[in-house]
Amino acid sequence: QVQLVESGGGLVQPGGSLRLSCVASGNLFYVSTMGWYRQAPGKQRELVADTTSDGTPAYAESVKGRFTFSRDSAKNTLYLQMNSLTTEDTAVSYCHALGAGDYERPGGIDYWGKGTLVTVSS
Repeated sequence: QVQLVESGGGLVQPGGSLRLSCVASGNLFYVSTMGWYRQAPGKQRELVADTTSDGTPAYAESVKGRFTFSRDSAKNTLYLQMNSLTTEDTAVSYCHALGAGDYERPGGIDYWGKGTLVTVSS
């Protein structure tokens, strides 16, 4: 079992910045990938930033150049630095972890945090 707890969301004006954190706990031995997703009102959940197979962070086109994904392995914590925020960035941001699969779930086990709300408004 893996637990993910996000923090750092809040209200910010357009052009402002926020830094999201995700603390992972539990059995992390088989976790292979961690990243960030978000879900805007009335829209589907989308990938924001994740780590590719070669370990290089990958970003959605809408956030490239503005968001920075990082990890502190010693603290089991993910970060998402969000700069130049716009109203279109308003969404609930979710931390995600992928654990190794088993016979019942060969594609892997998805773990999700409860989310932290990012509101961009003037």
